Amino acid sequence: MPKMKTKSSAKKRFKITATGKVIGGQAGKRHGMIKRSKKFIRDARGTTVLSEPDAKIIKGFMPYDR
Repeated sequence: MPKMKTKSSAKKRFKITATGKVIGGQAGKRHGMIKRSKKFIRDARGTTVLSEPDAKIIKGFMPYDR
Protein backbone atom coordinates (compact mmCIF):
# COMPACT_ATOMS: atom_id res chain seq x y z
CA MET A 1 0.00 0.00 0.00
CA PRO A 2 1.52 3.37 -0.94
CA LYS A 3 2.05 6.07 1.61
CA MET A 4 -0.43 8.95 1.87
CA LYS A 5 0.84 12.37 0.87
CA THR A 6 0.99 15.30 3.27
CA LYS A 7 -0.49 18.57 2.02
CA SER A 8 2.46 20.92 1.60
CA SER A 9 0.35 23.97 2.43
CA ALA A 10 -0.75 22.44 5.73
CA LYS A 11 2.73 21.38 6.86
CA LYS A 12 3.97 24.93 6.28
CA ARG A 13 1.18 26.57 8.28
CA PHE A 14 0.30 24.22 11.12
CA LYS A 15 2.05 22.15 13.78
CA ILE A 16 0.66 19.28 15.84
CA THR A 17 1.63 19.13 19.50
CA ALA A 18 2.54 15.99 21.42
CA THR A 19 -0.97 15.87 22.89
CA GLY A 20 -2.54 16.05 19.42
CA LYS A 21 -3.66 19.68 19.37
CA VAL A 22 -3.15 21.73 16.22
CA ILE A 23 -1.37 25.09 16.47
CA GLY A 24 -1.70 27.75 13.78
CA GLY A 25 -1.36 31.45 13.22
CA GLN A 26 -3.99 33.79 14.56
CA ALA A 27 -6.69 34.73 12.03
CA GLY A 28 -7.73 38.24 11.12
CA LYS A 29 -4.34 39.96 10.99
CA ARG A 30 -3.59 40.21 7.26
CA HIS A 31 -4.97 43.65 6.54
CA GLY A 32 -7.31 46.31 7.94
CA MET A 33 -5.37 46.72 11.18
CA ILE A 34 -6.41 50.38 11.46
CA LYS A 35 -10.01 49.38 12.14
CA ARG A 36 -9.09 46.71 14.71
CA SER A 37 -8.90 47.60 18.35
CA LYS A 38 -5.54 47.73 20.11
CA LYS A 39 -6.76 44.95 22.40
CA PHE A 40 -7.49 42.69 19.43
CA ILE A 41 -4.04 43.29 17.95
CA ARG A 42 -2.39 42.48 21.28
CA ASP A 43 -4.46 39.35 21.86
CA ALA A 44 -3.94 38.11 18.29
CA ARG A 45 -0.15 38.00 18.55
CA GLY A 46 1.66 34.72 17.94
CA THR A 47 -0.13 31.42 17.47
CA THR A 48 -3.28 29.81 18.81
CA VAL A 49 -4.81 26.35 19.24
CA LEU A 50 -7.35 25.53 16.54
CA SER A 51 -10.90 24.49 17.41
CA GLU A 52 -11.75 20.79 17.24
CA PRO A 53 -13.67 20.91 13.92
CA ASP A 54 -10.82 22.81 12.25
CA ALA A 55 -8.18 20.56 13.81
CA LYS A 56 -9.94 17.48 12.44
CA ILE A 57 -9.64 18.85 8.89
CA ILE A 58 -5.95 19.71 9.29
CA LYS A 59 -5.13 16.30 10.75
CA GLY A 60 -6.56 14.76 7.60
CA PHE A 61 -4.09 16.79 5.56
CA MET A 62 -1.14 15.63 7.68
CA PRO A 63 -1.59 11.87 8.12
CA TYR A 64 1.82 11.10 9.65
CA ASP A 65 2.07 13.97 12.15
CA ARG A 66 -0.07 12.49 14.91
